[in-house]
Amino acid sequence: MINETDLKHLRRCVELARIALEKGDEPFGSILVSANGEVLIEDHNHVAGGDHTQHPEFAIARWAAQNISVEERAKATVYTSGEHCPMCAAAHGWAGLGRIVYASSSKQLGEWLEEFGIDTSQSRVRSFPIEEIIRHTEVDGPVPELAEQVKELHRELHTGK
Repeated sequence: MINETDLKHLRRCVELARIALEKGDEPFGSILVSANGEVLIEDHNHVAGGDHTQHPEFAIARWAAQNISVEERAKATVYTSGEHCPMCAAAHGWAGLGRIVYASSSKQLGEWLEEFGIDTSQSRVRSFPIEEIIRHTEVDGPVPELAEQVKELHRELHTGK
């Protein structure tokens, strides 16, 4: 279940997605929060330079694997503006991170892109729900009111409006 703490962190993820968009990148933002509520790291997309592996969730998984213990990782929560792609979900699983909370789903993103007239059929990577990539991880989302905000960021990216 999504609580007020979750909403606070998800709002920050949406802010980070806005920052990414303002920097000319795709609007995705994520944070890692420890079991005691400390924000350990936050990031946004960095794919505009051509390296499409530069997702914030992937960066968080790598950071966590290098900087916090296995036990701390299992108790931490990743908050993100958009549901993990397969690459990021796998990184999350391999790093042993805990709960995932997202504002908007991959399914929603696909529907929005179709609405905006974007053909995703040529994408080399297919979209799957997180639970189809990793097991034994609590996953919560989407959050309708925040998903609408994320949709508007993607609308701005893809339509300029």
